[in-house]
Amino acid sequence: MAEYKFPENFLWGSATASYQIEGAWNEDSKGESIWDTFCRIPGKIKDGSSGEIADDHYHRYPEDIALMKSIGLEVYRFSFAWPRILPSGSGTVNMKGLDFYDRLIDRLLEKGITPYPTLYHWDLPQALEDKGGWANRDTAYHFADYARILADKFSDRIKNWITHNEPFVVAIAGYFMGEHAPGKQDPVAAMHAAYNLILSHGLGLESMRSVLTKDSEVGIVLSLSPVHPATDSPEDAKAARNMDGVFNRMFLDPVMKGSYPEDMLSIFGSFFPEIKSEDLKIMSKPIDFLGINYYSRGVFKHDPDFPFVEATQVQPEGNEYSMMWEIYPEGFYEIIKRVEEVILDICRRLSEIYIDDIRGYSACDSH
Repeated sequence: MAEYKFPENFLWGSATASYQIEGAWNEDSKGESIWDTFCRIPGKIKDGSSGEIADDHYHRYPEDIALMKSIGLEVYRFSFAWPRILPSGSGTVNMKGLDFYDRLIDRLLEKGITPYPTLYHWDLPQALEDKGGWANRDTAYHFADYARILADKFSDRIKNWITHNEPFVVAIAGYFMGEHAPGKQDPVAAMHAAYNLILSHGLGLESMRSVLTKDSEVGIVLSLSPVHPATDSPEDAKAARNMDGVFNRMFLDPVMKGSYPEDMLSIFGSFFPEIKSEDLKIMSKPIDFLGINYYSRGVFKHDPDFPFVEATQVQPEGNEYSMMWEIYPEGFYEIIKRVEEVILDICRRLSEIYIDDIRGYSACDSH
């Protein structure tokens, strides 16, 4: 039998988000987040629960880190709570908030666990949401200031940084479908949020690199999914293509290619903010890594009654399903190959542009 092994440099870890685990929602001068507000709206959370206490990680982090060590974790991905650092989203820094992450990072390093922090895992300060949230371009600039504060404070101990976790979910679930905080159902706000999130990634990357050491790495984590048509019909193929644009290309393309998919602009163009060439250059600043969160594939059929994308998800009969998604392990390979093709296409185009100047230098390596 063939023997399969993970590479020697493969790192085993786990991941959390601040609102999921920290609790202490109003302690030590922390500001409110959009999830604090969202969870108090009757009917938004099925059982009425919230993250006010959660795992009480804010007080019990030493125990939690001991558990991480006991199961052999080598890396730990957590997220900073923006309203814990900047209660109003901008302005005066809450030193008690920074001190908590100081203690957390030091304890992780003491136990030999490498921290991989995410700057934004969905808990926007409510004060910024009151001014329009991610639909307001100003939020992108506030994010860059916030990123600079964290990089300046922790660059001596942290070498791996993630700007955003799953901006697709923030924009679509939060501002289009209303299923996540802040609970909006506004296609204009959703498209502005999608744009401003990626802009903030680029702005944040720039501000962080101005203070980070040269051996630091900064990337972004996207939720990417293979999308398949329900049948071989042209209508279903178009439905799948539309949903691929929403799930994948509308976030992957500006980061990797510095452009937006033409079909998505055709569908949502009037809802987008003005797409500026200077913004695209910022959005596509070279990243050091791309994180991929994979859950399952999407299978879609044509549905003329569904707004914009004219597509409805279906669940193929005879397949296994978890509580939320189809169990489809093949999709992990599919999406990695998909991203590889995007990178190779970029390399080919760079090679064509710079071929006269390369003289044996690989454009792929440079990217």
